[in-house]
Parts: sequence; structure tokens; C-alpha cells
Amino acid sequence: MSIETTRKMVEGLVKALVENPDEVVIKPIEGDNTVVLEIQVSPEDTGKVIGKKGRTINALRTIARAATGDSDKKVLMELI
Repeated sequence: MSIETTRKMVEGLVKALVENPDEVVIKPIEGDNTVVLEIQVSPEDTGKVIGKKGRTINALRTIARAATGDSDKKVLMELI
């Protein structure tokens, strides 16, 4: 799966979690061996994306890694 497809998938999942889906912005930043997906949400939705003890954001990271499993690049995710 391509990085753009993964970005769109993660964007859909994050939009389903938050109260203000119009404010969700996901920007991929590509390096040599990694791609960082920077997730930006409204301040009141930050806790919903992180989840208890970080479980939700870790689940999103696992899904993104699994979706790009055959890619040469490692996918990382940061909430801004």
C-alpha cells in the first residue's frame, strides 16, 4: 500500500474518533528510510486521539505499519 493510501486511511480513522473532523490535518514528511505522519487535530480532540495510556494512538500506529508492511520505509506517527 502506498504512503498516500495509508495517509488517507489514517485520516479516515482519526476523523471518526474526533468531534471536529474538519480540523484534522495529516501531513506526511518523507525521509530516506522513514515517513512521519504528522497528525494535527483541534486541542479538545487531542485526548481522544491519544486515548487512555496512549492505547488509541498506538493502535493507529500499528494499523499504519501493517498497511505499509511491504514498503521499504518505516512509518512513524506524531500528534501535534
